[in-house]
Amino acid sequence: MNTFENLEVWKSCRALRKRLNHITQEFSSDEKYRLADQVKRASRSVTANIAEGYGRFHYQENIQFCRQARGSLYEILDHLICTLDEQYIDNNIFDTYKADLEKCVALLNGYILYLKRRKEVDKP
Repeated sequence: MNTFENLEVWKSCRALRKRLNHITQEFSSDEKYRLADQVKRASRSVTANIAEGYGRFHYQENIQFCRQARGSLYEILDHLICTLDEQYIDNNIFDTYKADLEKCVALLNGYILYLKRRKEVDKP
């Protein structure tokens, strides 16, 4: 059975979410419910929106949920910049996560383009 779990974009975003969870454990205790919580929520939002869009069965709705997921990826980038500025991570770690984010954005953009094309092909 095909599910959102088979989507490469969802798999990549899931892997990113898991890696982000590890770095948030390194944050100071006063950031536990601030920056760490925001990073966790945004990363969970990405995979949740991809999954929810997949379950809608209408291309345009799926596209909209994917756009929300893309926005959350950029939100994560901003949080990572804050993390760098607060010196919870160094430039090398930041660059690694930024590259991972860029890969997820590229995959998501490709999926959105696929959905747009399928929407045109399947028009009544």
